[in-house]
Amino acid sequence: MASQKSPKETVLITGGGGYVGFCLGCALNQKGANVILFDISSPVQTIPEGVKFVHGDIRHPSDIEKAFRGVDVTCVFHIASYGMSGREQLNRNLIEEVNVGGTENILRACRRRGVLRFVYTSTFNVVFGGQVIRNGDESLPYLPLHLHPDHYSRTKSIAEKKVLEANGAALEGSEGVLRTCALRPAGIYGPGEQRHLPRIVSYLERGLFKFVYGDPGSLVEFVHVDNLVQAHILASEALKADRGYIASGQPYFISDGRPVNNFEFFRPLVEGLGYTFPSTRLPLTLIYGLAFLTEMVHFILGQLYNFQPFLTRAEVYKTGVTHYFSLEKARRELGYEAQLFSLQEVVEWFKARGHGRSPESHDSGWLVWNGLVVFLLVIAAFAWLPSSLILSV
Repeated sequence: MASQKSPKETVLITGGGGYVGFCLGCALNQKGANVILFDISSPVQTIPEGVKFVHGDIRHPSDIEKAFRGVDVTCVFHIASYGMSGREQLNRNLIEEVNVGGTENILRACRRRGVLRFVYTSTFNVVFGGQVIRNGDESLPYLPLHLHPDHYSRTKSIAEKKVLEANGAALEGSEGVLRTCALRPAGIYGPGEQRHLPRIVSYLERGLFKFVYGDPGSLVEFVHVDNLVQAHILASEALKADRGYIASGQPYFISDGRPVNNFEFFRPLVEGLGYTFPSTRLPLTLIYGLAFLTEMVHFILGQLYNFQPFLTRAEVYKTGVTHYFSLEKARRELGYEAQLFSLQEVVEWFKARGHGRSPESHDSGWLVWNGLVVFLLVIAAFAWLPSSLILSV
């Protein structure tokens, strides 16, 4: 007698139009799952056959219901968020609505629809707010909310707590319970990444990458998208009965497991695209002050011109202060093993799309002078600002 095949599992990915969500959806589709991508924006890539895209906003319960309609979803990967970087970090109301309100909406829908497993994509920043952390682990307490330098990190912390507290919640119309866990990834990279890498390359092309900052010995971490996808799939499996629900209610730090200086990490990208890596190093406090002033200018003028800040205070901390974490819990409980990747594939991806400095090109002198003027203005501003205000930032 031929053995019967188990029915295909159906998974829903919020933020499925984004980089990580789309890559995860493609990987699960290749593993034979029915995949629903749910997002406010369509993927920039071609959606594979067998993958369904549903347009909607996690702030609206009716949109979420539309994504669940007619299917029996067994696992939700909640990746959608807002306010991670740049000027998005300064839109406090929208960050709150998406990251906290949207997460609450998704959790309610899961309980109502009988979803058994819920994997939340969180962030390192739920425990980090500018303090040095070396080889930290999941026993570290949440950073007090008032100490977060940005709204994104604060709201992701609130949302993660709600997700883990929902572990074991009864499902409506079912004897089962909802099993939840949270992944805390480092900075994400890979070919086609749509948020951070294009911004860095735009700075290179505009001649704005003229200096680095902070202690050259400071270490941070990154995670390749393929490693992060692997972690999501392992986490969903570790919420099943045959794994003893080992991941239920648990957070996990996820990275490539290779602490590195932030700027040295990007050196292959800078030089691979034909640009000169900066030799000028500025103090972290000076750059933090510049970021603070930029945020103040955005607060005053943002309604008239929503410009992209060069850096925000949170980004200065994330890139210039040592913080990295142990992968031991993820290895032990999820079976996670980070694969080795480099930035070479990222360099080739950008080159294939026409980026990179031609040998005959040269930097415009006015950009250098422009950078010098900005630098002098910052020095002048620090001399003018009351010391009590500077110390309070």
